Amino acid sequence: MHDDRSLVEARLKRVLEERIRPAVYPDSVPLEVAVWHAPGEPVPVSEGLAAEPSPIEVGARWGAPWGTSWFRVTGTVPKAWAGRTVEALLDLGFDENMPGFQCEGLVYRPDGTPVKGLNPRNQWVRIGAPVAGGEEVRLHVEAASNPVILDYHPFLPTLLGDKETAGSEPQYTLTRMDLAVFDETVWQLVLDLEVLGELMAELPVESARRWDVLRAVERALDALDLQDVGGTAGRARERLTDVLSSPAVPSAHRISAVGHAHIDSAWLWPLRETVRKVARTTANMTSLLDEEPDFVFAMSQAQQWAWVKEHRPEVWARVKKAVADGRFVPAGGMWVESDTNMPGSEAMARQFVHGKRFFLEEFGIENQEAWLPDTFGFAAGLPQIIKAAGSKWLLTQKISWSQTNTFPHHTFQWEGIDGTRIFTHFPPVDTYNCSMQGREIAHAARNFKDKGAARHSLAPTGWGDGGGGTTREMVAKAARLRDLEGSATVAWETPEAFFRKAEADYPEPPVWVGELYLELHRATLTSQARTKQGNRRSEHLLREAELWAATAAVRAGFAYPYEDLDRIWKTVLLHQFHDILPGSSIAWVHREARATYERLERELTAIITAAQQALAGSGETELVFNAAPHARRGVPAGGAGTVAVEGSTALEPRAGGGFTLDNGLLRIEVDERGLVPSVYDLAAGRETVPPGRPANLLQLHPDFPNMWDAWDVDEFYRNTVTDLTDAEEVGAGEDGSSVRVVRSFGGSRVVQVLSLAPGERRLVVDTEVDWHETEKFLKLAFPLDVHAERYASETQFGHFHRPTHTNTSWEAAKFEACNHRFVHVAEPGWGVALVTDSTYGHDVTRAVRQDGGRGATTTVRVSLLRAPRFPDPETDQGVHRFRHALVPGAEIGDAVREGWRVNLPERRVRGAGPVAPLVSVAEDAVAVTAVKLADDGSGDVVVRFHEAHGGRSTATLAPGFDVASVTVTDLLERPLPDAPAPRSEDGRIVLPLGPFELVTLRLRRA
Repeated sequence: MHDDRSLVEARLKRVLEERIRPAVYPDSVPLEVAVWHAPGEPVPVSEGLAAEPSPIEVGARWGAPWGTSWFRVTGTVPKAWAGRTVEALLDLGFDENMPGFQCEGLVYRPDGTPVKGLNPRNQWVRIGAPVAGGEEVRLHVEAASNPVILDYHPFLPTLLGDKETAGSEPQYTLTRMDLAVFDETVWQLVLDLEVLGELMAELPVESARRWDVLRAVERALDALDLQDVGGTAGRARERLTDVLSSPAVPSAHRISAVGHAHIDSAWLWPLRETVRKVARTTANMTSLLDEEPDFVFAMSQAQQWAWVKEHRPEVWARVKKAVADGRFVPAGGMWVESDTNMPGSEAMARQFVHGKRFFLEEFGIENQEAWLPDTFGFAAGLPQIIKAAGSKWLLTQKISWSQTNTFPHHTFQWEGIDGTRIFTHFPPVDTYNCSMQGREIAHAARNFKDKGAARHSLAPTGWGDGGGGTTREMVAKAARLRDLEGSATVAWETPEAFFRKAEADYPEPPVWVGELYLELHRATLTSQARTKQGNRRSEHLLREAELWAATAAVRAGFAYPYEDLDRIWKTVLLHQFHDILPGSSIAWVHREARATYERLERELTAIITAAQQALAGSGETELVFNAAPHARRGVPAGGAGTVAVEGSTALEPRAGGGFTLDNGLLRIEVDERGLVPSVYDLAAGRETVPPGRPANLLQLHPDFPNMWDAWDVDEFYRNTVTDLTDAEEVGAGEDGSSVRVVRSFGGSRVVQVLSLAPGERRLVVDTEVDWHETEKFLKLAFPLDVHAERYASETQFGHFHRPTHTNTSWEAAKFEACNHRFVHVAEPGWGVALVTDSTYGHDVTRAVRQDGGRGATTTVRVSLLRAPRFPDPETDQGVHRFRHALVPGAEIGDAVREGWRVNLPERRVRGAGPVAPLVSVAEDAVAVTAVKLADDGSGDVVVRFHEAHGGRSTATLAPGFDVASVTVTDLLERPLPDAPAPRSEDGRIVLPLGPFELVTLRLRRA
């Protein structure tokens, strides 16, 4: 037989495009359209419906950036259409290639009942099936003219990312507003041919199945009269029955399709627009669930559910019914799909606490899975947090984006720093916006790394980010792929059903130990410094507010601010979303975030002040409150007392310029350039800084990544560097124990204060940068005379080791990484910690000594600032302040302690006398991360702590109040039935702890 594949395939493509698809809507009449443009921010639905619109014609421009326009469409169904299915086709000016990234609409009936969303791939509204003819049609569309930020030429700087700079030029052209007859037989033929054509393209040319499909398609096209598509579509479909009913082979890969709409809680739109995106999508999905009995839809992010409940109660009623029917599924059990690298220990825990509790309280549903398809890598401390929240599975897809190394598994056990293992799945379809195309299904089956041992994978199916979710076309395709020869099988299932099948299918999966590092988007650890500082500051203020409010409630009858703390926590958690905290959102988002963090700081400071005053009482004694988990300067952790400064710091001019700082513990040389050539540990007799490699070196790199400006820093940035060694001023600080350094470069200015406090073993570096660079990357370098093959960086509830070398491509790819409060580099017996109050990104490199000395130099560089121009062209312009401290002679415990200290400065309050801790812990290796009252309002005291050094320990807790009972709980403060009961010894609570083990105790007050 002659090979005529290309002829038939080209015929199929043209006939589908030019004849069959247009015949889905064979007859149409125009609707009358009028519009009212809301003058500012979005208005309530009732106001939009009541507004008096003005006529507008198809072809007219509409929609200023970030505006809202209310369209009213009216018309009459022609009598001649009686007995047929009729739909309204409402095209606001969509580009079908941009679902989720442009204008959108939500359709209402005149009484305010939501109908469904309008999106680029979802422009129809069902009027009747069948109609009687003569029906009056009246619909209202709340249309958002969100501008296109990520255009066909992506990453171009734009002022459209903030309503204050976006202008008022109309963005869209009204394209179609019609009533039309919907021919379902033709529509079904389109899907038959699409599925078979896409399947055919994925089959081997030599396979008989491919040729069977080809000949069936040819027979169907022969049966179709192109001048009467509607009249002959049924006949064409009959020619396809056999090839569509041939079952899949028994060994076919099995795909669990989950209806999905990944909606970024903010990104190229502000938070307020996400509220509406979620409403449009949920209206779409509840409508589709009514029409498709096999379809299942899952939605994550409790915050988004809460938005629907608060802002769209009419949509919420439909959502609640669909949840009760078991087909609209709460997923993930987190408040938002957060970043997981940068949130602190408690914040990561509270993501699950607030997310799971919302779904439990609203629906009585507890999630077993963490659902994070788009998060930019996963910290090594996350598995035990998932387990401690009562969950056991994790889904993500993002690691498939890694640029350098291909992850070796799709289903595996992920082991965290404490040994906890979580059953984890990466969908091999390699997208969280699957649309049921044949190439996606075939890719999932071919790509699945665990073939031969397992056969199940998951496909999140639907357009996200306001694209409207799953479409009826995707559902129809999935129906054809349920059991089709040559294809993986597809069935709609809940995430829970998938994970149960996958676990049973793969009882002994491989194990991956340590972080799941994304080899991409590394610059998100630095972009938008103020957002990151606001997050860090808020996390520690919340710790203080809970600690002092709980202590004051037990000791002084202080009114514990349950509702305020709950609200503030949810706000902080929202801003940890994986495009807010990482700094990859538009200017509007970060402008609002800065204002939000400032407001939260005022609120939390007021709670802290009131609680401390209640504890201090009346008096003139200056008390220092210590919120850190370790005693300092004689003040116990979680208590208050008086301190006396011991010793002094000498500041002496240095020959040749600069100064020497000496407090008897450290001797620090600051040269005439403001650099630090020596930090000498007097007790150890050990130099910290290698010869010829001064510390406190600011370095400036060009920073123009190949893509994803705010997200990425590409490794070639290191090829060019400018050392900022010229100083305008190197002088003594005002306090007599510090050095002030001033530098200028480009359009920017840096003021640093280097200080050494009496009795302290740490050099504090305060850096103020007035930043006016673009496409530059600013680093602060600390070369260390330490020979280390690995280093430790803090993560949630512990720390994680990374290599300093680049033996393999996996190690080389980690050229920018995350830490929380410290990085620790050590040789046996001596180490150095670098602690930070607000930065996350860093790099650590090693070099062989070139001065004749033995060993290697390990250089730690913290990432201070970047200046990408997309999506915010003014990223981080202005003044920034950072604090770092270099701690020579530090063991890992010193790094932990100093990291807490730099983030929780002492608070001074005048009062009557010392305040004893509400709960004290004897062991230095045990870090208490939360002391609070139980969320249920019972008055029970909740204490959360973990082993922080990476070894075994015993936690000995001494409550400062009478305790009636002690219960080990999960993160949601529920008893853990299998947990061993803690021992009681002389009123103290004693628990053995494994390395990095996390424990939550609930103490019922007597």
